[in-house]
Amino acid sequence: MRLPSLTRPRSLAGQLFAMQAVLIAVVVAGYALFTYVSDRRQAEDAAARQATAVARSIADSPAVRAAIRTPDPTALLQPYALKVTRDANVDFITIMSPDGIRWTHPDPRQIGKRFLGTTAPAREGRTFTETYTGTLGPSVRAVTPVTDGGRIVGLVSAGITVDRISERLQDQVTALLGVAGGALLLGAVGTYVVNARLRRHTHNMNAAELSRMHDYHQAALHAVREGLLMLDGQYRVALINDGGRELLGVGEEDEVVGRSVAGLGLPAPLTGALLSSRPRVDEVHPTASRVLVVNTSPVSGGERRGTVVTLRDITELQSLMGELDTERGFSQALRSQAHEAANRLHTVVSLIELGRSAEAVEFATAELELAQALTDQVVAAVGEPVLAALLLGKTAQANERGVELVVSPDSRLDDGLLSGGPPARDLVTILGNLIDNAVDAAQGSARARVTVTAYAPAAELVLRVADTGPGVEPGHADLVFQRGFTTKPAGPGGRGLGLALVRQAVTRHKGTLTVTDAAPGGGAVFEVRLPLRPAPVPAEGGAG
Repeated sequence: MRLPSLTRPRSLAGQLFAMQAVLIAVVVAGYALFTYVSDRRQAEDAAARQATAVARSIADSPAVRAAIRTPDPTALLQPYALKVTRDANVDFITIMSPDGIRWTHPDPRQIGKRFLGTTAPAREGRTFTETYTGTLGPSVRAVTPVTDGGRIVGLVSAGITVDRISERLQDQVTALLGVAGGALLLGAVGTYVVNARLRRHTHNMNAAELSRMHDYHQAALHAVREGLLMLDGQYRVALINDGGRELLGVGEEDEVVGRSVAGLGLPAPLTGALLSSRPRVDEVHPTASRVLVVNTSPVSGGERRGTVVTLRDITELQSLMGELDTERGFSQALRSQAHEAANRLHTVVSLIELGRSAEAVEFATAELELAQALTDQVVAAVGEPVLAALLLGKTAQANERGVELVVSPDSRLDDGLLSGGPPARDLVTILGNLIDNAVDAAQGSARARVTVTAYAPAAELVLRVADTGPGVEPGHADLVFQRGFTTKPAGPGGRGLGLALVRQAVTRHKGTLTVTDAAPGGGAVFEVRLPLRPAPVPAEGGAG
């Protein structure tokens, strides 16, 4: 059994076209009817004025008064009335006695009969008009008295039939219908053109579909966790969802729709990516508190209409990747140290097999004292366990790359001193990236060395990393902290992000980050200062 197909509701553009066509037709028809009624009323008024003028001119004629005095007024007045009827373009002129007995009439058979119509006002000396159905049919007529020496000696009626008035309106009605038809056609064509454009813009969808799409659109915008930003052709914000506001640091109370991207206060590299005319794919951009992956795609339909921007937060992922890189470096250092330890162990075993036990003990003791001395030096200077472990691991990594990493004698961080400071993860990010950058810079230089200084004077943590590399040019003092800037060749994972993450973490904790060329070996010195909250003092116990 085949189910009957349901007809799709008319599109919004089609509904508007039908409504506008009906509205235009009603307006044009109403205007035509009003104009016809108005013109007919004006034609009747004009006919009444014309009949009144003709009747008064006849009543004021001396020849008419003279003819009325004769024994047979009809003999003189009938030819006169017919002539005036033709010349004045009226349908009839009736001259009658004060009693209403006709002396003249277009139909001679009606002469001598009583006038059909009202005569009382005229007998009282007043001129009036009326529409009355007489012997010639409905007509607009005027009746006026003929006075002679203050006496009413006769009455004059002049009239124009309604049929004649209708004939006069015929041409006007024809012209009116032409104008109305032209207006209707022009309105229909204009409405069709406008609605065809609307049909293209609404993709021929009806009101219910548009409403449903709007609801889906709003639900999707609020449900998507990723940031979504839509820019118009002038790079003004046309739309932003909740995720976009959160990732860009824009509050709900801030009205950003309609504002230029350049006025949102975003970092310069991120602003440049959003203002770019070419697509951006998976670009990493750090902000003050996050690391974002940015994708942009232009929206075009014959002309540039704007840009769609998606934002993903990889702050946690980037932090975990940094920790993974650190762990990978530790494992590589441990493998290298295990290899070296195996070599040293083979040496000790060989000495014992050769019967040189004293030399074997001396060699093993020297190696153990060297490793223990390095550990003691780091732990004595930096008692904070996370930073101490980081420094030990970075020392092994630096040694593998031919760089000596030393802790300055000025360093002093006791265990528990950083309890009111930044979390350990951020400290690892800051110090680990600074050391990695310094090792990269110092590698290959004469007496390659990286010096780390860490101390905490007066509620402030100071981390200073100096290297013996080529240093930083004065013009690059601020550029080195921007994402993507590097003076080294790019590696497999890209470069130019480590120092940007350092500045991000420092900014997040309201600290300062500076770089100078004041290192003793001629390299760069990076210094970080982070505020520390004083540790809470435990309350003294006791009975009250």
